[in-house]
Amino acid sequence: MQFVSCNLQHLCRRAIRNLCEPNSVYKQIFRRFTVTVRLADFSKWGTTKKNRKLKIQITQDMADPKIEEILSPLRDGVKEQGDYVRKLKSNGAPELDIKVAVAELKHRKKLLEEKELSFSQTILFDRARMEDLLKRRFFFDQSFAIYGGISGQFDFGPMGCAFKTNLLNTWRSFFILEEQMLEVDCSILTPEPVLQASGHVERFADLMVKDVKTGECFRLDHLIKSHLKKVISDKKTNENVSRECEDIITKLDGMTKEKMAEVMSKFNIKSPITGNDLTEPMEFNLMFGTQIGPSGLVKGFLRPETAQGIFVNFKRLLSFNQDRLPFAAAQIGNAFRNEISPRSGLLRVREFTMAEIEYFYHPDERNHPKFDDIKDLSVLLYTDLNQMDGKGAEYMTLHQAVSHEIIKNETLAYFMGRIYLFLIKVGIDPKRLRFRQHMQNEMAHYACDCWDAECLTSYGWIECVGCADRSCYDLEQHARATGVKLVAERKLPVPATVEKLEIVPNKVIIGKTFKKHSKFVLETLENSGTSNVRAMESELNLHGQIEISLPDDSTVFITKDMIEIKRYKKTIHVEEVIPYVIEPSFGIGRIMYAIFEHNFKVREGDEKRTYFSLPPIVAPLKCSVLPLSGNNEFVPFVKQLSQNLTKVDVSHKVDDSSGSIGRRYARTDEIAIPFGITIDFDTLKVPHTATLRERDSMGQVRINLDEIPDIVRDLSNGKLTWSEVEEKYPKFEQQETTETK
Repeated sequence: MQFVSCNLQHLCRRAIRNLCEPNSVYKQIFRRFTVTVRLADFSKWGTTKKNRKLKIQITQDMADPKIEEILSPLRDGVKEQGDYVRKLKSNGAPELDIKVAVAELKHRKKLLEEKELSFSQTILFDRARMEDLLKRRFFFDQSFAIYGGISGQFDFGPMGCAFKTNLLNTWRSFFILEEQMLEVDCSILTPEPVLQASGHVERFADLMVKDVKTGECFRLDHLIKSHLKKVISDKKTNENVSRECEDIITKLDGMTKEKMAEVMSKFNIKSPITGNDLTEPMEFNLMFGTQIGPSGLVKGFLRPETAQGIFVNFKRLLSFNQDRLPFAAAQIGNAFRNEISPRSGLLRVREFTMAEIEYFYHPDERNHPKFDDIKDLSVLLYTDLNQMDGKGAEYMTLHQAVSHEIIKNETLAYFMGRIYLFLIKVGIDPKRLRFRQHMQNEMAHYACDCWDAECLTSYGWIECVGCADRSCYDLEQHARATGVKLVAERKLPVPATVEKLEIVPNKVIIGKTFKKHSKFVLETLENSGTSNVRAMESELNLHGQIEISLPDDSTVFITKDMIEIKRYKKTIHVEEVIPYVIEPSFGIGRIMYAIFEHNFKVREGDEKRTYFSLPPIVAPLKCSVLPLSGNNEFVPFVKQLSQNLTKVDVSHKVDDSSGSIGRRYARTDEIAIPFGITIDFDTLKVPHTATLRERDSMGQVRINLDEIPDIVRDLSNGKLTWSEVEEKYPKFEQQETTETK
């Protein structure tokens, strides 16, 4: 990596020879120590690392009859298994049977996807080289690196911080300002009852195992997958065992704790670090627990998502919006998940930034007033039906998707369109972007429908944005837990007479029958809605008893003598409704990583030069100011230009260091600066002009110095395009020399 003059060899020989003699250290030798250094050839950085040439396969149109002939039997196999899963669900089959069938469905889908990818366009991506550039220019790096670092935690450097800030500002402008949302900033520390009501305390967990001697923890599915891949890669492994391992890897997501334990036992899986035995699988809640206050009596958690802060403030937000639906609230902030085995850089971390929206609307009014603005947008949709039937993702307009009830909610479709436009605006490649619908078995506990905006990277398809229909789950849960009505009211145009059903419990009989559980039984009965009461009445008349679930998930039977159901009619002038919620949730770190990959470029004709082709609107700095040389006559022009750029809010960097102008261009390209202003000897002449260079095309134009700040500002904000600038101003032709000496 470095070239050292031959004088160094002679110097070292003299030093060693003299050091061998007693009391004869020649300090003067080291004062004359000189080294000639040549800059590294960065194209060879990381050549010994993995991930030098990763294949990224972009799915092509599979309409070719020859390709379809090969894929058809695999599609039929997936469809057959998908139909079988549907049949099991409709017949109310045991959950274990459904999980086994779903695992087999995933296995068949995997075989089909692998065959489809074999017909895809393949591009090679040098992830190691990109990571070298990110680290060298300190976009981000591991936190506490001088102490050895902590996995799953990262610090953003100057360029990474500026890029993230610009990305969030663009998000705020695109969503909060354009959609007139209500922004909040809620507490990170969350009391336990809030997350108990939301379901996170009970359900937010992964399976893990521990080293019995050291206590080292491993996420179980990752451990099994890693071990079986090593078994497959072992040349001594026979074909049947390899096939079995591949089958297990495919079905891992649907495996139960008991099944994973069997796999561990069968393949004798040990700790990958020490080789020690491992414990039985155990559930691990992913939330960071803490105590609030000095007594330690108030248990809390660092929030795993920002959404709950919005839900618990629903009444205040509704009041601020003059008690009208629909409205949207938004929040940007950090969330925390205690990942068992964080990996893949920014993709799986323990502390991350989220930008979330909660759009509250009347459940009977699912149309969105601005849907016509995006209805003709064509997006790549990978529906749950296509996944079940073995078909690939398909392009269609959002209007078609809503009309065919592929997306059943027009408001959900509207936000999917807005998410798509935002991601394209900030630098995601539209050819590597799709929306995948969650299958029923992977749906979050709070969602009734969910689509993920997924970006194709060297790690495969990764979820960057989730867009979920949460119905009224969260508001109902918090209302039940607190006794506070979280509803919206709407004045009816005409008063309505409605039938009300009310449960009158016999507290004496309930108390004697259920004793210490009677309080929970009474609360459950009191919180039953009209529709539930009507169903309970039918069940009682038919069978003489009903089964109800209590808050602790136990069940009890209620007989006719325990309750009386009263009916009465009531005239109402105001309708009370629990609003439904659409939630777009953005993982900012994941979006940043996908943008890095989609915009990492190698300069054509010069493989030593790499750069990030980030859109100007999110670029860390908007322009650089480069005096051609160290001539003192350039100083006042550089100073004045810098002041003028600052006045119009254009972030910039003055690079008056030594080196050729080509080398300085290369340095600014590496940190994604889209425009470069060069002060040269023609600038000294009247009228004063300078050259403006565009990073991606390397094209240059000559512009009056006074005009440049406004032009760069408009280019950075997207109000002006580079082609428009080239049409208006004369081109400046000069060959860039980038050789490093």
